[in-house]
Amino acid sequence: MNDRGMTAVLVHGAWADGYSWARVIAGLEQAGIEAVAAPLPLTSLADDVAALKRSLARIEGPLILVGHAYAGAVIAQISEQRVAGLVYVAALAPDEGETVLEVFGRAEPHEKAPRLAPDGDGWIWLPDEAFADAFAQNASREDQRVLAAVQRPISVSCITVPVGPPLWKTRPAWYLVAQDDRMIAASTQRFMAQRMQAVERSIAADHAPSVSAPGEVIDFIADAARAFGSEATRY
Repeated sequence: MNDRGMTAVLVHGAWADGYSWARVIAGLEQAGIEAVAAPLPLTSLADDVAALKRSLARIEGPLILVGHAYAGAVIAQISEQRVAGLVYVAALAPDEGETVLEVFGRAEPHEKAPRLAPDGDGWIWLPDEAFADAFAQNASREDQRVLAAVQRPISVSCITVPVGPPLWKTRPAWYLVAQDDRMIAASTQRFMAQRMQAVERSIAADHAPSVSAPGEVIDFIADAARAFGSEATRY
């Protein structure tokens, strides 16, 4: 089975939506790989896993799950047999019993990382200036403004619940480390990649490489698709 038979399901993290994958979708389709952006409500980890399952139910054939940031925890809670492999893009990968918050806070925060706290209703918003300072500092000002304008908050319930057994223990994983990430330390990303025994690649990118370095993200996903394709018949 080759990479053309697979669909890459791109899953956004906190403070984002499908817009963050727009250039990656176009590039993957030019490479002959179908791509779909799956929306998450960001209301709780269970809700987000359920939402991703609804998206997968609409797709036929083998799947590659691609998660950015918080979505790394979500894609690993899928038990779908059609998943040939997982791709992490500057993403969080808690092990069984860990919370997203625990792995997110593993390293000291960058000096320009925003201080995050929930509002009175339990939602965490990213300050608008943080998109230029820490979330996507390498992106164009236009992209930074759009990211801030379309941001979606994440519920505390998403990041404080221990996760179940992750799929990366039974599926191959690839991890793209963003070396200039000011939200999730590169050292934390490398720790998670090595713990997963993932194929690891590092690029000089910020926390939003799908926006600021889409070509490198496209190449990484395409390479993973080719590798997963040769293994897909096992699952």
